[in-house]
Parts: sequence; structure tokens; C-alpha cells
Amino acid sequence: LLDGPYDEQTDLLADSLRVQGVLPVIEPNTAAGFTHVGPGAGETLDPALLSVAGPDAVVDWVFLELRDAASGTQVQATANGLVQRDGDVVSPQGGPVVFEADAGNYRLVARHRNHLGVMTDAAFTLSRDPIPVDLSDPALATFGTDARRLRDGKALLWAGNAVFDNELRYTGAANDRDAMLQRIGGVVPTATIGGYWVEDVTLDGLVRYTGAGNDRDRLLMGIGGAVPTAVRVEQLP
Repeated sequence: LLDGPYDEQTDLLADSLRVQGVLPVIEPNTAAGFTHVGPGAGETLDPALLSVAGPDAVVDWVFLELRDAASGTQVQATANGLVQRDGDVVSPQGGPVVFEADAGNYRLVARHRNHLGVMTDAAFTLSRDPIPVDLSDPALATFGTDARRLRDGKALLWAGNAVFDNELRYTGAANDRDAMLQRIGGVVPTATIGGYWVEDVTLDGLVRYTGAGNDRDRLLMGIGGAVPTAVRVEQLP
């Protein structure tokens, strides 16, 4: 689950990008800066998925990695995925996500263009038979410390990574707040801009610096909500 579009009242993610027609048909992970191991670059989704509403509606693209079981530092295979409103991740064709990798033991990493990634602390035995891995379950151990945000009994990827690095910063060099302000023009804080932007960390199709549902507040919550100089670092080796 992604913290940005998560609604505690429904336990679902908002699918505003799909509803507004700005969710890209071609995977955005390559352009965002993720590196594919194996196929996946330029992959397109089945357009029929954009017509699905309800809990199985697609929210956004995600990037998945299989890493070595021992240290989790070596990426063995990658795959594009689509996260649905209920948190399920499916392939761009709507089925289970498939990696081009040999059967064996791997750690799973889930990443997103403006959320901090997360990796399982233990390895899973993968084969041709699909298995569920529920990263939204707080009981599932993940690598590092406070790798996910806990909200209403769910574990979520931290939102706010508007400059696509490995940390959330509200102030200082290369901070995410300035990126949001620059996206709306850099001068008028009440301005907004619509579309599919990395600075839109709430995934509502609009970059907002102030007002209800703004992206800056979600970033501030990501670093703790009180100390603007705090930094949250992505928990990946």
C-alpha cells in the first residue's frame, strides 16, 4: 500500500490518476530512473484495466525487484506492476506478477516513483506457482528500521520522495518541498498544476503546496510531522 493516496476511512487507495485519465499506458519506471534487470522497459498495460472501477481499480505503476537472499544487495530480476485500490499488485496485463528468474530464494523489494521503497527482511522461495507476499501487514518483517508507515493497522510505503532519491527532506539541499514549489511555478504557493507528476505524492492528479490535501503536508508527516529538519532515509541496503 502507498501512504500518499491511502484513505483510512475505506482502507483503500484513491484511483484519481485513473479517473482523471492521466495514468500512463506505458510504464513510467524507466523514465523515473529505475533500472530494469531483464525485460520490462517500455512495457504497456492492457487498456481494459483502465475501465475497471472499485477495489480492483488500478492506482499507479510500481517497480518490483527480486534480490539475493543473503544480503539483499544484488538485484536478480525486476518487473513492472500495477497497484490496485485494495493494495493488490498485478502485472500490466492484470494477472500475477512474473519475474524472469530461476526458481529459488529471494528477497522482494517494492518501489514507487515518489514513495520510499521497502524490502522483506527474509527470503521467500519462489517458483512457477504464485505466492502472496503482503507488505501491508505490519507483522511481515522488513529490512531496516521503520521502513513503513503504520496507519490504522496497515503498513504503507512512506510518501514524499519528490526528487527521486533515497530520502525524505523538508529543508536543506535537494529537499522535496522545494521540488513541489518549483513544479507549481516557484512563486505563488497557492498555485496548482494538474497531471502525472512525481511531485504529486498524494496521487490525486494535482500538485498542491497549500490547502486541503496538499502534497507538502504529506511530506512533513513522512519525516515525523514536527521537526522540519528531520530526514527519513529509505531502508534498502
